[in-house]
Amino acid sequence: MKVIKIGGGCLKDGPAARKIIELIAKRGEGNVFVLSAFYGVTDILIAGIEKALENEDTAPIIITHLKTLHNTIIKSLIDDINKRKQLSKDLSMIFQKLERYYYGISFTREATPRMRDMIATFGERISAAVLSKALSSMGKKSCCLLPEDAGIISDGKFMDASAIMNKTSKNLMSALDSIMTPQTIVFIPGFYGVSESGDITTFGRGGSDYSAAVVAASIKADVLEIWKYTQGFMTADPDNIPHCKLIPELTYEEAAELSYTGAGILHPRTVEPVKKAGIGIAIKNTYNPDAPGSLITKNARTAEKIIKSVSYTKDISVLKIHASGVGARSGILSQITENLSSSGINIKSVVTSQTCISLLLSRSDIEKGHQSIKKIRPIPFTKTSIVTDVALVSIVGEGLQNNRGIAAKCFTAVFDANVNIEMISFGTSTAALYFLVHEEKLDTTIHALHDIFFN
Repeated sequence: MKVIKIGGGCLKDGPAARKIIELIAKRGEGNVFVLSAFYGVTDILIAGIEKALENEDTAPIIITHLKTLHNTIIKSLIDDINKRKQLSKDLSMIFQKLERYYYGISFTREATPRMRDMIATFGERISAAVLSKALSSMGKKSCCLLPEDAGIISDGKFMDASAIMNKTSKNLMSALDSIMTPQTIVFIPGFYGVSESGDITTFGRGGSDYSAAVVAASIKADVLEIWKYTQGFMTADPDNIPHCKLIPELTYEEAAELSYTGAGILHPRTVEPVKKAGIGIAIKNTYNPDAPGSLITKNARTAEKIIKSVSYTKDISVLKIHASGVGARSGILSQITENLSSSGINIKSVVTSQTCISLLLSRSDIEKGHQSIKKIRPIPFTKTSIVTDVALVSIVGEGLQNNRGIAAKCFTAVFDANVNIEMISFGTSTAALYFLVHEEKLDTTIHALHDIFFN
């Protein structure tokens, strides 16, 4: 049995969803599909929370927008008018519930993490219901299994939960045993689970990939397939390097590192559950489903030149905390990180010296993080500063740490391209070397590195 993840990028509109449905009808029997929301829906749901806090009159406007979007997609998926009307009627109950939540937020003037998580999951609930009904209208045996009914148990952390694997596995195996046949197609909404106390908790933005990995590991699937509109992992971003090549095989570590630095193929947490279970991840192109794609396994082949890809992310900024002997002072780092964590800010990485602690944060978090640490009392530092005009570049390949000359080759290429390196992190991963450059020099850097390692 396969577990197949379908992301919002493959469900961007009616024609795209129709293509996916036809592909599932041909290849999906006997498999489990974990779905994202239709493209853009989660953003609409989350933006609706802020609008509802401002004005209750926005609630019906949001619902009308969502109904129109989904009804347009349903028209492309279901030819029978009566079946379309029945599905729209079924969905109206879901939309009524969502509208009540928005009115509740507006009335209380408060959007708790519990309520934010509940609202954010409606996109996946609806997409799973729609695709299941669409397959049924084509004469296929399909059903929708919600995470709360399937027993996908989380640790209860709102907006960034993790699955409790042993309990989830037991529940999922039992749930699927009662409904699965060689002809059945099962749809499970991604992105969320339910805590042991019954609260809906999401796995963080982009967490449907992680959901699929949890399901695959729990039911001991043969493979986890990720259906994308791209070929797979590439030696660089095709937008930067049009002549980049497909990477046929990657290790779990290589895939995780590339996901972290912006490859966009997988959510970084996807590798975690399947790696422990020894299940491979296959990236498949929906426009060419018979193409080889990229396969992620424990024993993937090492590249001839060690490096498999050059990657980057612009979603990075640096929060610098300056103080004399800061690297040796007990407790200061934990004080700062606890402060940021309590403010809901994720720290991507930490680099310390004797005079400065540098924290890598998302650009969207940098100002909030900066203001947050200024409130620490007593003040444990002399000054703070932020850097936002940088990009994080990485070269990725299993074993680069143990091969002489890789780092020298990398930095020589960057130096010859007249690029100044702002910060280096090497040795923390067996499969990646990271460094910061000014954003204006990013394209030059990527070209220089791809030329030296792949041409």
